[in-house]
Amino acid sequence: MITSFSGKRISSILGVLPENDYFFDDEVDNYNFPAKQTLRLKKIMGYEKHSIAKDGTTVSDLAIYGLDHMLKNKWIDADEIGAVIVVSLCPDHFVPHISSIIHGHFGLGQDVLCMDIPQGCCGYLVGLMESFLLLDHLVDKKVVLVNGDILSKKVSHKDRNDFPLIGDAATVSIIENDKGNDRIYFELNYDGSRRDALIIPAGGFRMPSTPDTSVMTDIGDGNMRALDNMKMDGTAIFNFVQNEVPTMLSRVFEDNNVDINSIDYFFFHQPNRFLLQKLADKLGISEDRLPMNLVEKHGNPSGCSIPLTIALNAPEDIFEKEYDCCLSAFGSGLAWGVILMKIGKLDNVEMIRSDL
Repeated sequence: MITSFSGKRISSILGVLPENDYFFDDEVDNYNFPAKQTLRLKKIMGYEKHSIAKDGTTVSDLAIYGLDHMLKNKWIDADEIGAVIVVSLCPDHFVPHISSIIHGHFGLGQDVLCMDIPQGCCGYLVGLMESFLLLDHLVDKKVVLVNGDILSKKVSHKDRNDFPLIGDAATVSIIENDKGNDRIYFELNYDGSRRDALIIPAGGFRMPSTPDTSVMTDIGDGNMRALDNMKMDGTAIFNFVQNEVPTMLSRVFEDNNVDINSIDYFFFHQPNRFLLQKLADKLGISEDRLPMNLVEKHGNPSGCSIPLTIALNAPEDIFEKEYDCCLSAFGSGLAWGVILMKIGKLDNVEMIRSDL
C-alpha cells in the first residue's frame, strides 16, 4: 500500500517502561552454552540490559499509567480525545479489547472511538496510518495512539536467540490535525508466504495451549523452547531486512526526489544493533542519524520501538524545530514499511519509569 497524507502531526510522545531492568550478564547461566561463548554476543548484538514487566502486568496497565501521566500534566484533556487506538500483540483478554479497558478506566465519552489492532514490528506505522485516516473525520479532536507489548512473557527464558533482546514497554502518542500542509509519504508491504519466520505456534484457536504445548524441548542448538513460546528464524529475518528494506528505501527516495542526505533522522524499528549496523552500512547512514541504542538500554519492545527511540534520542530543540525524518519498520508478518514526515515542534516528549 502506498499513499500520502497532509495536515497531520505527532504532537506528543510518552514512553512508559516497566519498573525493573535485567542485565544480560546475570542471565548467561540460563542458556545451555559456555558463558564465554554467550558473552561474545553482548558487543555484537548490543545486549546490555532489558526492561521486563512484572508478573501480572498487562499492556493496559502500562497504557493507563502513561495516559494518567498525560492527563495529570495537562498534555491533553479528556474531552479532546476523539479516539483511542491500541496496537499490540499482547491483549489483556480476547474480549474486551485494551482500548475499551482504557476507555472505561478514564470514563471517556460514548462518542470516543475505540479500536485495537494486532500488529507487531510495524505497529507504529500501522497506528499512525489509522490515526491519520481518522483525523479527517474527528476535526477538532485528537487520537490517543497506544503501542505496547509484553512479549517477554511469550519468549522462553532459556532461548539465547530471542530472550536477551526482548523488552517490555508501552508508548502513548498524541496525533492531531495540523494547519501545515506538509506531505507525509506512507508505504507498507507484506509477504505472508514468509509469515512463519516469526511465530508463536500455540495459544490461539489453531493450536490452543495445553500442558503439552508448555513442555520445554531442546530445539537443537542448545536453546530450550516450548510451543507456547515465540519462535524466530533469525537468519531468515536478517536476510529479509537486508534485502527488502534498502531496496524499498532507495526506490522511495528516488520516486519522491528525496536526497538521503537531506534526512535528519532515521528512526527505525530496533531488533538489535548488529542488524541495524548492517542496514546503516548498506544505506550509507551514520549512527548519529540512525540511533541504535534502544536494545542495549531497554530491549526490543516490538511495535513501540520507533516512538521509544524518538523519546530516547530526541534532540534538545525538538520543541522548537522540525526535522525531516524517515520512520521504517520491518518484521512479523512479514511486513516492512516507511513513513517520510516532519517531526518536531513537539508539545511534549518524555520517558517515564512505572511501578509495573
